[in-house]
Amino acid sequence: MNGTTGDTKKNANPTEGTGTGGGAVVVVGAGPTGLLLAGDLAAAGVPVSLVEKRAPGISNLSRAMVLHARTLEQLDARGLADELEAAGEPLDRLRLFGRLSLDFSRLPSRFRHLLVLPQYEVERVLERRAADAGVRFAYETEVTGLVQDAEGVTLRVRGPGGEPGTLRAAYAVGTDGLRSAVREAVGLPFPGRSVIRSLVLADVKLAEKPQTLLTADAAGDVFAFIAPFADGYYRVIGWNRSRDVPDSEPLDLDEVKGIVRQALGRDFGMHDARWMSRFHSDERQAPAYRVGRVFLAGDAAHVHSPAGGQGMNTGLQDAANLSWKLAAAVHGRAPHGLLDTYESERYPVGRAALRSSGGIVRLAMAKHPWTRAARTALTAFVDRVPAVRAKATGRVTGVGIAYRSPKGAHRLVGRRVPDVALKEGRLYEALRAGEFVLITPEGEKECGTGRAVPAHWSSGRRTTVLVRPDGYVAWAADDAGVGEVAAALEEWGAA
Repeated sequence: MNGTTGDTKKNANPTEGTGTGGGAVVVVGAGPTGLLLAGDLAAAGVPVSLVEKRAPGISNLSRAMVLHARTLEQLDARGLADELEAAGEPLDRLRLFGRLSLDFSRLPSRFRHLLVLPQYEVERVLERRAADAGVRFAYETEVTGLVQDAEGVTLRVRGPGGEPGTLRAAYAVGTDGLRSAVREAVGLPFPGRSVIRSLVLADVKLAEKPQTLLTADAAGDVFAFIAPFADGYYRVIGWNRSRDVPDSEPLDLDEVKGIVRQALGRDFGMHDARWMSRFHSDERQAPAYRVGRVFLAGDAAHVHSPAGGQGMNTGLQDAANLSWKLAAAVHGRAPHGLLDTYESERYPVGRAALRSSGGIVRLAMAKHPWTRAARTALTAFVDRVPAVRAKATGRVTGVGIAYRSPKGAHRLVGRRVPDVALKEGRLYEALRAGEFVLITPEGEKECGTGRAVPAHWSSGRRTTVLVRPDGYVAWAADDAGVGEVAAALEEWGAA
């Protein structure tokens, strides 16, 4: 049992009889994506069970190391960002390939940096929140199959000790990673390929502290990356193109040191490795994120290389997009087609993450003189053209992501809303209630809807904006009348 949550977890035992209720939603997989999703649903009053085949307790053997600005905004909307900021290390600039500099200090966000923080710290905070919200945890429980009908989903599971059982819910979400049992159960393929094999990973202590918070470079056929933990250890990721061996091949510290010395010039006196492993990096995406009443999110829906730190961040933003829509469906107030927008909005984001992380990997893997020359020219171009550099930074950090709006919609629909100042606090503080926020021009405190509205978004503009619970624009209008506002609230189930 993890010490941060203690006895606050409510244990769901699916093996006591058959057809045990799993709540309105069953989430499978207690990584960051599943924990955020389950916590959101429980906070919205949705009965939810979280199924995880691991035993209780959070592993520190995770690979993700950074939170980007858009993810921090989503966590801020849940009152969690400040705690995580205190636990991590901010980085406002990142240099790639010796020439390309990504400057986060100019991001249009409260979080003008990326936050170096291991995944297990994020999981610790999200697990505590989920437990406090009333999520029912079913650890040591594995999904073995599922069937769905017009009314819901029945999941076949194997609990502690191998006992079979079932969980019944209105909806199920697979957040159970690369080898998703949920994805397999609904018959979805996971097309793609391994892009890098025999990556090495180690958590070590260093005798010499690196000069930069994140240290990364490539030389010839080798690449190395170093980032700190808060407890004095460092995460090292390395790759040697010429040593292509299976993941099962034994790994020792001398091999890790050798890769780091070749890539970075020295090994920083690394010692006392507490964990070492080999792994491979895949690029894969499921062809659909929804099959009936079953959804996929995070690594169950898309996996890609660790380049750019996209994995955990994309998964957390999947959860933020899906949770309020599922809650609206469970509570009977979802507009027609709302659940379908999860796939239509998040699938292109997953595809773009595959392309951007894959592009970084291919640039790093450049082997021949002409490909390296092309890399130099490309990075120099991006570095010299501010608009291109800003677009790349916005894409990596998530603040530049926007969803496609319906034909004829206001130009703001689908766009991320910044953390604007309202009459009573900030927008992302207002979003902590998990509901829509209506922002009207300054001076209009009522719109004939019976709901007080906080303030204006942009002074000097007559734009009324309805902000979704995930911080994107649902509806907007210039010089909107009372009837238009009331109709928008009704259409989105926000009235």
